[in-house]
Amino acid sequence: MNKKVFMTWGGWDGHEPEQTAKLFAKLLTEHGLEVEISNSLEPLADKEKMASFALIIPVWTMSKISKEQADGLLEAVKNGTGIGGWHGGMCDAFREHTEYQWMTGGQWVAHPGNIIEYEVNIIDHDDPITRGIKDFKIHSEQYYMHTDPGNKVLAVTTFSGEHAGWIDGTVMPVVWKRKYGEGRVFYSSLGHVAADFNCPEAKEIAIRGLLWAAR
Repeated sequence: MNKKVFMTWGGWDGHEPEQTAKLFAKLLTEHGLEVEISNSLEPLADKEKMASFALIIPVWTMSKISKEQADGLLEAVKNGTGIGGWHGGMCDAFREHTEYQWMTGGQWVAHPGNIIEYEVNIIDHDDPITRGIKDFKIHSEQYYMHTDPGNKVLAVTTFSGEHAGWIDGTVMPVVWKRKYGEGRVFYSSLGHVAADFNCPEAKEIAIRGLLWAAR
């Protein structure tokens, strides 16, 4: 069984990329995986290296990715390496690269009200990523996203309209999984900063999703 995980972090410091990367590296190690961490995108350009991993975790809000780096990442996932991540570290990365967004299944566009309390509703109680987890509240950014209708959505949130009236009642995916080529893709919009994962449901969903994505 391939237990190798590659995690790369950087970009906007406000999302605490180093802290969240180290948090999940520790959690994955506790589950028996071997985690390699880099604070550079350059290793992604090594296609042979990327193909050797069971899972790649990008933790890069915004930033730019070169053609060679993107090609290495996309090819690895198409060929069966999993990819997983959270919040802006995965789905507000490399805004100019639409193929990357196609792979991930979504892109952040707004968080009305900034840090607020909101509810996350589990809609798939049979999936192993969300099984046994009940609806819960979290104090963080409520992500409004553009998402792929082909995603298998596991949890959602509903906007109240308090901070943007025209989206009152909009139901937005929070957690999903999908395929890109042969690779498994997992995403959760929870996790603005490392402390958000003190919410046990947010942490459990993320770790289960990453383990699912690992081939």
